[in-house]
Amino acid sequence: MKKVNVKIQVEKKVDNRVNNTGRPVNKKSARQVRLNKQAAYIKMNKSFVQGKKFKINNDNSNTSYVYHVNADDKRDNKYGHISNDFTHVCNVEYIGRTKVLGYTFVMGRRINVTINLKEVKFA
Repeated sequence: MKKVNVKIQVEKKVDNRVNNTGRPVNKKSARQVRLNKQAAYIKMNKSFVQGKKFKINNDNSNTSYVYHVNADDKRDNKYGHISNDFTHVCNVEYIGRTKVLGYTFVMGRRINVTINLKEVKFA
């Protein structure tokens, strides 16, 4: 008996959805506005977490802040800290979608810091 190799071809079904560009999107609809806001919030959060320099809107000085991750110190501060060009500013204890919560100590008292990412300008 001889062995015969048989080639089997599977046809791809094409239902023409690939060629359809879809209907036009109403950019003013509530859904599109919500999706654009969510995309902007995700972009802001990624910029903050990646450590891009940012300025707070109501601050007119040239001070820019940077978020740093503490990779080695996972016990106390798993999120890291914010610093400016010269010194450590505050520790970060929570990073949300649009808010960052932190704290610092001034004269032995704990001061809570809240940064709204909507009011921040990234460099």
